[in-house]
Amino acid sequence: MLRLHNVSARYNMLGSYVNAVDRVDFEVRKSEIFGIAGESGCGKSTLLKVMYDLIQYPLEISEGSVEIHAAGKDGKPVVYRHGDIHRSWWKVISYVPQGAMHVMNPVARVKSQFFDAISKYHEKKSAKQLEAEIAGYLRELELPPEVLQAFPHQLSGGMRQRVLIALATFLHPDIVLADEPTTALDVVVQRGILTMLAKVQKKMKNSMVIVSHDMGVHYQITHRMGIMYAGQMIEIGPTEQIFESPQHPYTKMLIGALPKVGDNSQKEGIPGTPPSLKNPPPGCRFAARCPVATDLCRAVEPARVAVGHEHMASCHLLEPIAAERRAHHG
Repeated sequence: MLRLHNVSARYNMLGSYVNAVDRVDFEVRKSEIFGIAGESGCGKSTLLKVMYDLIQYPLEISEGSVEIHAAGKDGKPVVYRHGDIHRSWWKVISYVPQGAMHVMNPVARVKSQFFDAISKYHEKKSAKQLEAEIAGYLRELELPPEVLQAFPHQLSGGMRQRVLIALATFLHPDIVLADEPTTALDVVVQRGILTMLAKVQKKMKNSMVIVSHDMGVHYQITHRMGIMYAGQMIEIGPTEQIFESPQHPYTKMLIGALPKVGDNSQKEGIPGTPPSLKNPPPGCRFAARCPVATDLCRAVEPARVAVGHEHMASCHLLEPIAAERRAHHG
């Protein structure tokens, strides 16, 4: 459905550049929920903007390609590429941005915001018909139709987030991108949002990309996931496999910091801070914080290697494992 090939994106900071996304390469398959995890500032939200073709100064794509493979009106396959993906917004690909209160118009009722977004796709329908359809869809998502008459500030944070998800999925897009959909919400509301996302995906059989720094979110809802660090995708694979057998030292430390039922041991964060994306260090970008880093790690950037079925990671210490696996499979 969605393919990123060797994509790099940067911010132009008055002549100097911050490389927020560096040679990222992966695909999102049909009818799957793909998660992107990592610390704040690692490039997750920028990557989502690149996928959505929301490229505005100072952000620019410096290399690589983004493609969406979808079906056209006549059923024939259509490929949307960077630069024209925005023409398919709402219908083929939609976006649930971070912070509902900051993206909804504070002086417009929810109904008018729905109409603004989707009316051009329903020009032959009257406002009354369209409102009835929207109200019906809200009921399916366990939202009271009365929210259509409300202003955003009259709704709770969780309700606003649900409305945004309803707005992004009303036209049944092939791909839905969600940026930190549960941030700043309490645990009970978070679970409701995740349940809603899973319900929508199961019903529509579309593809979703969920960006979150919360590993628990990925464990609950995603089928495959990628781990980002300092602008790079350093591990990617089936979610269950990554949690059961994380391969990159950074992934191991992320999962090791998660609280577990019955485990009362003291949890520790990852020491140190990520490197500057303006002038990243040579070698592995995690080397300065990695407890098992070698001189090779600090000097040479590791390649991505296969460490399991559909499971890849970038770490020099994994290269012998990958070589053994290749030999075993002939």
